[in-house]
Amino acid sequence: MNAFFTDLGHRYANAAASRGAVIPPPVLDPEVAAQLLELAGVVAHTQERRFAPLACYLAGVAAERLRNSRAGFPEAEVAAYVAEIRAGLESLSPPE
Repeated sequence: MNAFFTDLGHRYANAAASRGAVIPPPVLDPEVAAQLLELAGVVAHTQERRFAPLACYLAGVAAERLRNSRAGFPEAEVAAYVAEIRAGLESLSPPE
């Protein structure tokens, strides 16, 4: 995605290695990243702002479980999955 997230992925892999686990550096697909940012914005405006990072963390856990459900799960489908949840949350927000 960009140098910051590439470096961050390597930091996670290195921290895992220091705990005796070998993981590939996580990568952030741009389409998924865009949906996560949209999700954070919706949560910040419909719930307490401080819930936005936790909502994105939960989305990441759910997305990884979705990816692991079958080999070769497309990133575009992961983005659509997050978008579906975000849209559902948006529909709960009070009209402005």
